[in-house]
Amino acid sequence: MAPINDQEQGAGFFTSFASTLSSFGNAMSKSVNGLLGYQGLEIINPDGGTEDTEVEAQKGRWKPEDRDSYWRMMQNYIGSDVTSMVTLPVLIFEPMTMLQKMAELMEYSYLLDLADECEDPHMRLVYAAAWFVSLYFALQRTWKPFNPILGETYEMVNHGGITFIAEQVSHHPPMSAAHAENEHFVYDITSKLKTKFLGNSIDIYPVGRTRLTLKRAGVVLDLVPPPSKANNIIFGRTWVDSPGDMILTNLTTGDKVVLYFQPCGWFGAGRYEVDGYIYNATEEPKYLMTGKWNEFMSYQPCDAEGEPEPGSELKEVWRAADAPKNDKFQYTHFAHKINSFDTAPKKLLPSDSRLRPDRLALEHADLSKAGLEKTRLEERQRAEKRMREAKGDEFKAKWFDLTNEIASTPWGELEVYRYNGEYGHHREAVDNSDSIRETETNSIEFNPWKYHNLPNAQT
Repeated sequence: MAPINDQEQGAGFFTSFASTLSSFGNAMSKSVNGLLGYQGLEIINPDGGTEDTEVEAQKGRWKPEDRDSYWRMMQNYIGSDVTSMVTLPVLIFEPMTMLQKMAELMEYSYLLDLADECEDPHMRLVYAAAWFVSLYFALQRTWKPFNPILGETYEMVNHGGITFIAEQVSHHPPMSAAHAENEHFVYDITSKLKTKFLGNSIDIYPVGRTRLTLKRAGVVLDLVPPPSKANNIIFGRTWVDSPGDMILTNLTTGDKVVLYFQPCGWFGAGRYEVDGYIYNATEEPKYLMTGKWNEFMSYQPCDAEGEPEPGSELKEVWRAADAPKNDKFQYTHFAHKINSFDTAPKKLLPSDSRLRPDRLALEHADLSKAGLEKTRLEERQRAEKRMREAKGDEFKAKWFDLTNEIASTPWGELEVYRYNGEYGHHREAVDNSDSIRETETNSIEFNPWKYHNLPNAQT
C-alpha cells in the first residue's frame, strides 16, 4: 500500500469513488438565468438534478422583498471575506452564539472518556475521530449563530463532569478560544473563521488550532478539519457540505487518522458519507472507518492493504441521538440544554451568551425585538472600540492569554491563545463560597463591557 501523503490525503480505495462523485457534483448546479437581475447565481439542489433549479430558486426562508434587498447589498462583496463585514438580518439567525456552538461538540464527550480508558492506541483514535465527526451533525442546522461580542463568554457544567469556558478574544478578526476539561481529557481551541462570499454560496475555512489531551493515555492529538460550503444562502433551501479530508494526528506517537468527507453528488449521491483509515506511525492502516456524519460512524480492523481482516465485523462506534420532531431550528435535545440554564454554573458570569437580549428575543420568536437588540449591542461594541482607542487601551481577554505561538493552517496563520487557568480558580472560589447568594438568572443583565456610562453609543 502506498504511504499516505499530506498533500493528497485521500482515504485508500474510497478516493476514486469520491472523484467520480465530484464530477457528478459539478453537473448538478445551475445558474439562475431566468430571473432578471440574478444571472449567474448558482443554485444547487442536493436532492435532484438540474431540471428543477428554477423551482428550487424560489424556495428557502427569505421573503422575496427581503431576498432582493439583501442581494442588492451583498453583490458588492462577492469574492470577499464577509465574516464581520456586513450586518445581517435576524431572520437567518438561530438563538445561539458561536461560543455556544463550540460547546456543542461536548454532546458525545463519553467517546473521549472511552478513548482515554482504551489500551489499544489505534482504537483510541477510533473513539477520538468519531467524537470529532459527531460535531458535523449540527451542520444540518443552516441557521447562522450570533457573532459574539468582544469579551462575551459561555460557561457549561452539569454534563459529563466537564467544565467548559469559551471567550471572544478578538473582534477584528473575530476569534474565539475555548477550554474544556474533565477527569479524562483536556480540550483547547483557538478559532478564527475565514470566509469567501461567492454570490449564492459561501466558502468557510476553519482557521484554528485544536489540541486534545487524553490524561490517562498521556497523548496529545491535533485536528485539521475540512472546509465547509454553505449553498443556496439567498436563493433556494440552504444546505451545508464539507468535502475534503479531516486529519487527526497523535503528536505523541505519530499515529494518524485520515477521514474523507465525500462531496454531495448528483441526486444526493455521496452526501454525508465519511470514509477513511487509522494509520500507525509507519503509515500502515490498522482500522477502517466508514459512516455518515449526520447518522453514525463504524469501524473494522483491516490488513496492510486496507481490506477488512477476515472474520472481523463492522462495529458501530457512534450514532447520533434522536432529535425532537418538528423543532423550528432543528435543535437536538443537547442543543436545547446548551441554551438553557440547566447547564449554567452557580453565579453565572454576566458576560454569558445565554443572557444576550437579542438571543433571548429570537428564542421567543420576537424578530422585531431581536433585531433592535442586535443593533443596540453592535452600536455599544463600536462605542467601546472608540473609547478604547481614545484611551490608548488594548483589549485583554480575561480567561485566555495571547501567546507568541503562530500556528500554520491550510488557510493561513493563526495567533494562538492559551487557557490561563484563572477561570478554574474563579469557579472553585464561587463553588466553595457559602456567602454567595443564588441569583435568578433572568434578572442578570448581559454585560461583557469594559467601559460603563459611555456618552454616545451610536454609530
